[in-house]
Amino acid sequence: MPKTASIGLRTDPEIKEAAEKAAREDRRTLASLVEKALVEYLKKEGYLE
Repeated sequence: MPKTASIGLRTDPEIKEAAEKAAREDRRTLASLVEKALVEYLKKEGYLE
């Protein structure tokens, strides 16, 4: 899937720090981690196959 769309996101600094740590530990970028979490949620809820 080509990456052509962007999403702006504001969050609590504590959440950002935790997400950055999780991304590092998973050897991903923060953007990649957020996309993975969003895709998993959308599949679980039936918005994506």
